[in-house]
Amino acid sequence: MISLLTPTHWKDYELLDCGDFEKLERFGNLVLSRPEPQAVWKKTLSPQEWKKKTHINFKGRSATSGEWLKADKNVPDRWNVNYKNDDISINLRLGLTSFKHVGVFPEQAVNWDYISSSIKKFKTPIPKVLNLFAYTGAASLVAKAAGADTTHVDSIKQVVNWANENQELSNLKDIRWVVEDALKFVKRELKRGKKYNGIILDPPAFGHGPNGEKWKLEDHIQEMMHDVVQLLDEEEHFLILNTYSLGFSSVIVENLIKTSFPQVKNLETGELYLQATSGIKLPLGVFGKFRTP
Repeated sequence: MISLLTPTHWKDYELLDCGDFEKLERFGNLVLSRPEPQAVWKKTLSPQEWKKKTHINFKGRSATSGEWLKADKNVPDRWNVNYKNDDISINLRLGLTSFKHVGVFPEQAVNWDYISSSIKKFKTPIPKVLNLFAYTGAASLVAKAAGADTTHVDSIKQVVNWANENQELSNLKDIRWVVEDALKFVKRELKRGKKYNGIILDPPAFGHGPNGEKWKLEDHIQEMMHDVVQLLDEEEHFLILNTYSLGFSSVIVENLIKTSFPQVKNLETGELYLQATSGIKLPLGVFGKFRTP
């Protein structure tokens, strides 16, 4: 089944508009304007409306870096937002980075709901969840808040430290933090005979491990999927694969999962998007996910 999914109940986030390679977003009480390569259409709101609403605007020096320009000197560099659904509540510290990111990918809220609902359905008293390419840890927090023994793996120490800040903000504890190349970690867990009830993969198109290991999605994702599905508990499990690469479709993700895990059941694939209040939809990656009944 191919689905189009978007978050629907996040009060602290709102996509106001997008177009002309930019997006206008509200995080809590602050509205940010920043680049968006997928927004190839015209903006719906006028330039005057964008300017009036924007508290912080990102101006790029290159395709990957730039600076934030504030409408008011009192606008903070860091602030917090909350996310909650019927099962969990987490708090996230946001911040202005030189790479136009703020520490969270809002479209992933759809996957957070899937994580928490899957964990709540398990009969296993304390399910084990592995979050790979885990960034600042929203999915790890959700898994922990839902009752899972959670392992968080990312190759960048600074973002793992950021994730730990988010854990403290959310009044959680005992997430296992691992700074390591994700593929190396998976291979080591296989040798140890480890099993997990839930596995989350959100790999970048390109990346580097802490010791210079190179990650390129199309070159390494098949090996990763082949290895990672062997870590799944046979009785109770879920897996989420999310990709942002412009060259990847939901059919590619479907083929990856089916060839790596032929016994898969309840597979759902599709596209994540954000619904702007101006009426336009912003596509932001494709996903594949499955779980035991």
